[in-house]
Amino acid sequence: MVEYLERVVDAELDELLAGLPAVTLDGPKGVGKTATAARRARTTYALDDPARRLLLEAEPDRLDRAEPPVLLDEWQLYPQVWDQVRRSVDRDNTPGRFLLTGSATPVSAPTHSGAGRIVRLRMRPMSLSERGIESPTVSLKGLLTGSRETLRGTTNVLLADYTEEIVRSGFPGIRPLTDRPRRAQLAGYVDRIVERDFPEQGHLVRRPATLRAWLAAYAAATATTASYNAILDAATAGDTDKPAKTTTIAYRDVLSQLWLLEPVEAWLPTRNRLSRLASSPKHHLADPALAAALLGVGATALLDDAVKGHPRVRDGVLLGQLFESLVTLDVRVYAQAAEAAVRHLRTRNGDHEVDLIVERADHRVLAIEVKLAPFVTDEDVKHLLWLRSEIGVDLVDAMVICTGTDAYRRPDGIAVVPAALLGP
Repeated sequence: MVEYLERVVDAELDELLAGLPAVTLDGPKGVGKTATAARRARTTYALDDPARRLLLEAEPDRLDRAEPPVLLDEWQLYPQVWDQVRRSVDRDNTPGRFLLTGSATPVSAPTHSGAGRIVRLRMRPMSLSERGIESPTVSLKGLLTGSRETLRGTTNVLLADYTEEIVRSGFPGIRPLTDRPRRAQLAGYVDRIVERDFPEQGHLVRRPATLRAWLAAYAAATATTASYNAILDAATAGDTDKPAKTTTIAYRDVLSQLWLLEPVEAWLPTRNRLSRLASSPKHHLADPALAAALLGVGATALLDDAVKGHPRVRDGVLLGQLFESLVTLDVRVYAQAAEAAVRHLRTRNGDHEVDLIVERADHRVLAIEVKLAPFVTDEDVKHLLWLRSEIGVDLVDAMVICTGTDAYRRPDGIAVVPAALLGP
């Protein structure tokens, strides 16, 4: 049995259940929702079991009598239970009664959104701090306060380690496996998406090879703002019989319903006069290991240990994209815990861009650049300094996340933080 590793979302979930009657934990299959939820449940209905679904269909008032917290696992397979929970909460809104988990948005939506009764919480693959590869010394929540404290911490996690973490995956059931079984599991994960998950979402894939090619093209566009037309062209290069645009829109919609696409939306500020900002999202899959698997690359394809201890980057562009995706996963996990949103910034003509913008509820922001480098130069911080000059006090802090060994502040005030030292 795999040992349970504490997740950042654990504290969020406990806080919500202490004050709310029902919480649903959303995220892709294999992310660990059931293990996290089951640790809190006293009554469980596994709704992938037809017998359990029939039981609730025959006796919906069972939910009122069950000992709470009641876990309704994979609730999307029996969407009627959403309305059963809502009605039960209307009768009794005692905190901590229901916990739902879902690996997809149901095809037949509930009759009511659940607003005011059921709160949604996103669960993502494991961040670096959750994987236990290092003890973080820099808190993203602390940076968001704007206190600009002195930064400390040293790590031995280097480029080769980050490359290995990219391909090892943040899915808790896949990550502990050795190389070949892990590759087989990731390949099987993709197979299941195409062969089973799409049909379960009511979409029959008539050309599986085209869907796989589109997924690979999307993976190749990781951390870019490539247009969906460009992704389609890359997926069907040399193919005169291209799929209709409606087909690829359906791909995108279903993958979003499965929580597998995690685009970073553009930041459109409301409190300052920045203008001419682009609105295209940056593309990311839920886990950069899926992107690597779709592209058929492992650690040795990205990094060549030509001289022991001094690896040589073989595909710097792709490794940079995947490293940014790994950091983006981390920042999203930590930002959600701090009740902040994650965006990106790019001007329309492309002369200024900032990889990640973490926005507080009051619209003040933490700006982050991601660099696949062990040290940070003046060139690396120029967009952060430009943003500071543009929005002033609305920028609470600015940081470069890199592959170096030490956390510190530059003389210009920009924070430099190795990815392994950043935590919630």
